[in-house]
Amino acid sequence: MLTENSETLARPGENRRILLSALRIEWIGQTVASLCWIGSVMSYGISSIGDWLQLVAASAWLLANIAAISTFEANEKVDRNANA
Repeated sequence: MLTENSETLARPGENRRILLSALRIEWIGQTVASLCWIGSVMSYGISSIGDWLQLVAASAWLLANIAAISTFEANEKVDRNANA
């Protein structure tokens, strides 16, 4: 049997706020740029240490953008608990 408590249930609109955060022009632009950078490195091929460094940098940038959405969700939960 599945049980859920109040912490695991999303409030109405919480997913919408996360989606709106992800759809901000700054987030979209940085995510697209990092994906293009990764694609560029892959299309030219990895033939030197500099190529590996560029791939790592672009991947780190992408992960930071993804983490920003996760951080937004975590901050929302902290704020909600503080206001309760």
